[in-house]
Parts: sequence; structure tokens; C-alpha cells
Amino acid sequence: MPGEVLLSTAYFPPEEYFALIRNSDSIIIEQEENYPRQTYRNRCKILASGGIMNLSVPVSKEGKIKIPTRDVTIDYSRRWQQVHIRALVSAYNRSPYFQYYFDYFEPLLLKNYRFLLDLNNDLLMKCLDIMKMTRPLSLTSSFLKVTDQENDYRYKIKPGTEPLIRTKPYIQVFGNNSFVPGLSILDLIFNTGPEAAEYL
Repeated sequence: MPGEVLLSTAYFPPEEYFALIRNSDSIIIEQEENYPRQTYRNRCKILASGGIMNLSVPVSKEGKIKIPTRDVTIDYSRRWQQVHIRALVSAYNRSPYFQYYFDYFEPLLLKNYRFLLDLNNDLLMKCLDIMKMTRPLSLTSSFLKVTDQENDYRYKIKPGTEPLIRTKPYIQVFGNNSFVPGLSILDLIFNTGPEAAEYL
């Protein structure tokens, strides 16, 4: 799938998101849609000792029913940053590459971004940089009509559905001899390090 790939914004997106990027030349992130709830736009899945754990960035919609994704702000009245950092340390501290790569992410998690989109874009670019998969990134300037175009994945990657693309299995700290697919890209990075892109 050479060319552009059209994606939603996402918080530490799942591995399939990056598999699509790996096979594209550039990334377009949708920012003009009406912000939908219960999506990867503000949440991710990691593998902890008790199984899959969902981490969610609280957002403030300020009473508005419809608000463009670009205008969604992060709610800092809840201590989500500390919760996420503790969860990542607990889940991945024993993974082979956690100590090396966590230092890349912690400052971004502790930075008080106003907008969710800015946090997500910075985390996305950091993940791509780590995996040496840097791609040009642009944002939509108007809402693009949902089509059946091959490159439009804005609403195809969502929690509760089977991954569109499965990564090659790799050893996971809490995999218990059974590979768990569909997790955040962090699982792949912390467990496979510089070889992460080869598993996509």
C-alpha cells in the first residue's frame, strides 16, 4: 500500500496502526471529525501481570456534544500521568528494552499538553523515530468523507475488534507462553527493541 495512509489520532496506537504506516509513504491524521468516544484516540492496551490493561487519557469536552478532535483538551484534574507511568513500569520493567526506551516516553507523558492531538502526534513521531520508520505527517484541513478507499483506516482500527493486521509473535513478559496480539506499540518496542519494525 504505497502512498498515503489516512488514520485517526491515537494514544500509543496498536501494532496494526504501525504496520499500515510501515507500508506507506506518508501519514494523514484526521483532526476535523467530531470526536468519538470509546476509541484508541485517547486509550491504549498494554499487557500487565493480570492480563490486558486499558490506559485512558481523560479528556474534557466542556459540555459540547460535538467537538472537532483537534479541539479536544486533556483533563488534568485526574492524576492520569502518574497512573500511566506506574502501570507501564509495573507491566514492562522486566522487558528487555524497557530501561532504554522508557526514557524517551516519560518526558512526553509528564509534559502538560493542552490538546490530546498534540500529545498523540508527539508520541507517534517518537515511536516512529525509535523504529526508524519516520514518515511525513500532515493533518486534515477539512473532514474527509468516509469512503471505501484502500488507504482510509480512520474507523477500521478500534477496540473490541480483531486486528486488521497481525504482527509476528514475539516473547512477551506476561504472555505466559501464549502470544497476545492487538496491544499498544509499546509492548512491541519494550520487548523487541531495535528489531520492532521487523515484526510488523
